[in-house]
Amino acid sequence: MPGPVQSIERAAAILRLLARGSGRLGVGEIAASLGLAKGTTHGILRTLQGVGFVEQDKSSGKYQLGATLLHLGTSYLDVNELRSRAINWADALAARSGEAVWIGTLLEGKVLIVHHVFRPDDSLQSLDVGALLPLHASALGKVLLAYDTQAAAELREAELAPLTRRTLVTPAALRRELTKVRDHGYATEIEESTLGQASIAAPIRGYGGLVVGAISITGAVDRVCPTTGKPDPTLADAVQNAAQMISRDLGAGRW
Repeated sequence: MPGPVQSIERAAAILRLLARGSGRLGVGEIAASLGLAKGTTHGILRTLQGVGFVEQDKSSGKYQLGATLLHLGTSYLDVNELRSRAINWADALAARSGEAVWIGTLLEGKVLIVHHVFRPDDSLQSLDVGALLPLHASALGKVLLAYDTQAAAELREAELAPLTRRTLVTPAALRRELTKVRDHGYATEIEESTLGQASIAAPIRGYGGLVVGAISITGAVDRVCPTTGKPDPTLADAVQNAAQMISRDLGAGRW
């Protein structure tokens, strides 16, 4: 069997050191702590910076953990614990609202559906777990964008595809929409992705209030938004309540 790769071991040691510290560390500090040459340390740091695992402060030149690594750190929670903690609340929300329920999280510029509860009737429905939704044209995506500045900044540089005539396709329109999400605590999507369909979504938070996912209901426009452009307040409250209960189970506490 091949032995361990030394450069990977050293990179892992640097990441552990940065994770353990309370602030940024310079090349010399990291090299001294790990007993490495400054040149070797600098080379590893530059590689880690290139893949987004560390970031360098421009004024001090010191390093800290990068946003990409921090996002990877929550990926296990997003796909596993998030889903397991949400199951009971998602079932209850579907029963209460009479609509389908989705749990979603960020994945490479899209919304990944990690859990789906069918609408509680006898209609034919397909399982959407594993489906990818556009961030700008889904209620789940709007919630995730509203509380993730990096994802929102990346989307501003991208071309927003028009899925229907109601899809938000300009950065200004999307920016205004995300402000509304933060003000109201939930997002809506009315025929922006699929004609005749509407959704309401709210953020799911983990420890420290970090948004790790979102929960939504999806159904016919006349049921979800009986007043043109406005969600049913009872349904919006139900979605927010389910999100808060899941967040509490994940250790978010109050925010």
